[in-house]
Amino acid sequence: MKKGHQVTMKEIAKKLGVSVSTISRALKDSPELHPDTKKRIVEMAKEMNYQPNLLAQSLRISRTNTLGVIVPEITSHFFASCISGIQDHANKRGYNVMICQSNETLELEKANIRTLVASQVDGLLISLSRETNQFDHLLDIYNREIPFLLFDRVNEDIPVSRVTFNDEGGAYQVTKHLLETGCKRVMYVSGPEDLYISKKRKEGYLHALNEFGITPDPALVKISDLTIEGNIKIGKEIAEMKSRPDGVFCMIDPVAIDILTFWKSIGIKVPDDMALAGFTNNPTSAVVEPPLTTVAQPGYEMGKLSVTHLLDQLDGIASDDPISIVLETTLVPRQSTKALK
Repeated sequence: MKKGHQVTMKEIAKKLGVSVSTISRALKDSPELHPDTKKRIVEMAKEMNYQPNLLAQSLRISRTNTLGVIVPEITSHFFASCISGIQDHANKRGYNVMICQSNETLELEKANIRTLVASQVDGLLISLSRETNQFDHLLDIYNREIPFLLFDRVNEDIPVSRVTFNDEGGAYQVTKHLLETGCKRVMYVSGPEDLYISKKRKEGYLHALNEFGITPDPALVKISDLTIEGNIKIGKEIAEMKSRPDGVFCMIDPVAIDILTFWKSIGIKVPDDMALAGFTNNPTSAVVEPPLTTVAQPGYEMGKLSVTHLLDQLDGIASDDPISIVLETTLVPRQSTKALK
């Protein structure tokens, strides 16, 4: 143990192979626990020189009834829907919400966390930026026993509850749809490879290919940085391929819409020349020409479930033990993937 290191309940729980909530109840002398269990935990706490986190305890006792929310971008329809769900259901429970956006940068994400913690919010709901590929800042607030939950863009190695969509299942659905309409060479345009949703949607894409007996072609996977310039660059690269795909599935709708706009400007017709599909059911996807096939994911419901679970943990209704909540998605077929001639 490093000199000056403050042992946490999470470390005691890991040592004994029990839940954090069990450690918490034992140290509060809860009558719910068997006396032998309490004795074992108290002895281990003494052995490890556990000192209660008085700051964390005082914050829990003197609640501000305020939650902090960090999203990659507030202007996104999807994240705006999540925020609406969070606000509505936080307000019903008597909580206010402070909202920050990371602008898709790791440094601003860290700064947002520092600001919200300094404001003594009772808990945090965080969706990670596209740049977030190291997680010391999250482990720091975890070790300080500051309650938080990850949603949509998450990391599986941080031992907190998370709320996600069935990204693999949704990607499987849309890739299967492209193959069923007659596509033989389907491309996947991913976001940054460190993103959880990039990985999961690629898994769904590969699952569909495998089901149709198609060997994956590395040339049919491209990575966008999710900027307009990056998306147009990908659209240009696809247009210039000697052996072009006949169907393209983009990780999110904005990527597909930028590519569609570029293709139209150079005379490529969708779906006659190439079919195109996205993911998220952004409102713009229904009004572009042709309307974009996509996958609907209920952002409001994600926000509602995220804040409800975090507040249940804060109020002792739900266990502090991390859980994974997975919401299902729905394929929305439109004219951008009509059966190929």
